[in-house]
Amino acid sequence: MDKDISPLVSAIALNAIFGNEPKFSHHLIDALGSAEALFNLAEAERLELFGPYRPRVAQIGPQALEAARNEFERLSARGVQFLSIFDGGYPEALRECPDAPLLLYVRSITPAAELFAGRPAVAIVGTRDQSLYGRECCQRIVHALAEAPARPAVISGLALGVDITAQATALECGLPTVGVSPVGIEDVYPRRHAAFVERMVSTPGCALVTDYPPGTAPVAFTFLRRNRIIAGLAGATVLIESRLKGGGMITARMAAGYGRDVFAVPGRIDDLRSQGCNLLLQEQVAAPVASPESLPARMGLGRRRRTRTADLAAAVRDRFSPALPAGEVEQLVQIAGVIRAQRGICFDELCRETALSYAFIARAAGLLEEEGFIGIDLLQRCTINTKNA
Repeated sequence: MDKDISPLVSAIALNAIFGNEPKFSHHLIDALGSAEALFNLAEAERLELFGPYRPRVAQIGPQALEAARNEFERLSARGVQFLSIFDGGYPEALRECPDAPLLLYVRSITPAAELFAGRPAVAIVGTRDQSLYGRECCQRIVHALAEAPARPAVISGLALGVDITAQATALECGLPTVGVSPVGIEDVYPRRHAAFVERMVSTPGCALVTDYPPGTAPVAFTFLRRNRIIAGLAGATVLIESRLKGGGMITARMAAGYGRDVFAVPGRIDDLRSQGCNLLLQEQVAAPVASPESLPARMGLGRRRRTRTADLAAAVRDRFSPALPAGEVEQLVQIAGVIRAQRGICFDELCRETALSYAFIARAAGLLEEEGFIGIDLLQRCTINTKNA
């Protein structure tokens, strides 16, 4: 075998056999000095090292190295990159974790060795069933991070809800984002995010990362391993919304266990989606996010440079005055102000609040949405765009 790739191929093989037990892999390497040394042992030496009852001893041998070499050649030809824990480009924050994976598979147009060098990282996680409140908080937090002097990478798990909101907003703000996958590097989970993943891995500084061999299917345990990588890559983790049990809670507790900063967005005491955040705050595992705009400074990223439009009314007037009568423009200003004050307000409620007709409200809301001032969901609930909050 080519000596230049022998350490990496050995790491691929060892990860395939003992990926579920990274601490055990570390013990083996500490005892033998390298991953390669394990595959050079005679059968009798392996049995002495493991004991006769280790079920996977038989998997260690030339056949494992051959399979790893074939995988390396096939995936490399498809543009997949590899980072082993022995490489200088392996993320230092993750290397510090006692259960760090031996190997990372990476898809990115940026060289893998440059992805994690010299840039802070913030993990943003939470429930798949995010509320309008959670969505707005998530977007405001990412916008605030984008305006910080030390602009971080956003780490998350590509899941529905908070994860994809954080990562999509990061791309919109020009922040790099890394999606940690619970399946093999050739697949995407959930599949509905495949187009987003292609856009992400084609953006400089962004990447799809996993420690799972190709063909790994999404089962409960794969999400746990995914969560530990999210927590390990980031210097700070933010939990937006979570029930008492869920992947976001697990990730936040893992981050705390690694000695990282953890923040949680407080929520209503009667909202199931806020019970996890409120519990972490009660236990003092997490610090509260009292203001998204002050969060970057608390993370040590510096005080943010405010670039968003401070005056919503002025922004609406500037945009529509050249095209609409003055009276209609002021009605748009009124509608935008009500939406900012009452998150999730629907068209019927806007009619009552403004005394304007339903037809006018529907048309005005469409104009405001088209110009990016508000968002409207399928139930016709309106929320202000966080850039204009």
